[in-house]
Amino acid sequence: QVQLVESGGGLVQAGDSLRLSCAASGRSSSLYALGWFRQAPGKERELVATISWSGSKTYYADSVKGRFTISRDNAKNTVYLQMNSLKPEDTAVYYCAAVRTYSSGTYSTVSDEYDYWGQGTQVTVSS
Repeated sequence: QVQLVESGGGLVQAGDSLRLSCAASGRSSSLYALGWFRQAPGKERELVATISWSGSKTYYADSVKGRFTISRDNAKNTVYLQMNSLKPEDTAVYYCAAVRTYSSGTYSTVSDEYDYWGQGTQVTVSS
């Protein structure tokens, strides 16, 4: 079992920055890729970014490329999402998720493949 707890959300203005953190806990010998998803009111959940266990491979949704950066610190069991140049359309609940992988250099872009989810943190960007 893996528990995920997000933090760092809040209310900011357009153009501002935020850094989300997700702390993982629990006993597991598996390799996990980690991802950030978001869901805005009335919209489907979407993948924002994901990172392999080694951190060598990352993927970003087109809508956040060049503005968001995902990173992880395996020594701290934490994954981060640095969000710059925030826009009102980035407003959503952001979720951290973990998926077991068999290679340190792989990740998944399919939400249904993720095994564990955090409770979410609200990000609101005002115009």
